[in-house]
Amino acid sequence: MTDHSVLIALLAERSAKRGQFTLASGKQSKYYVDARLTTMSPEGLSLIGPLGLSALWQSGWKIDAIGGLTLGADPISYAISYASADSDHPLRAFTVRKEAKSHGTGKTIEGPFREGDRVAVIEDVITTGGSALRAIEAVRAANGSVAGVLALVDREEGGRQAIEATGIPVISLVSASQIIKALEA
Repeated sequence: MTDHSVLIALLAERSAKRGQFTLASGKQSKYYVDARLTTMSPEGLSLIGPLGLSALWQSGWKIDAIGGLTLGADPISYAISYASADSDHPLRAFTVRKEAKSHGTGKTIEGPFREGDRVAVIEDVITTGGSALRAIEAVRAANGSVAGVLALVDREEGGRQAIEATGIPVISLVSASQIIKALEA
């Protein structure tokens, strides 16, 4: 099995649930993908880091840093950053807070993000694209630019198209249909 097929199997086994669920978007769904059950595990991190890094290199995006809206993007960003450590161009990871801190520096973006950085926004699961769009807005407000969005899972429910409609390309490591197929196997 390839690392990609192992990741799909891991997401199907650990993260996919069947039932009736209300998603963050408010939509109803017969399945739910709690990607954190995979992204926060040693096996998941060790697969996601190199696969995500490879996808970013293949995209041709010239980026300095990676990150997205906390909490879903965090382990993915950190795994990819770690996988890039020995490369010619290590990627710094950052976190976008859901709202700016009311104390200290009052930052919305935490970590080694720098003004002028060209970044890939990371997303765990894209449904409507709302979380990625919020992260894109925060990066732009901090004088960064967004090369694209890398999602671990695309639920294939219009989120990719909503992001791409703003001129930002989207790539994903896994689609919901691949996870569902693995669940049915």
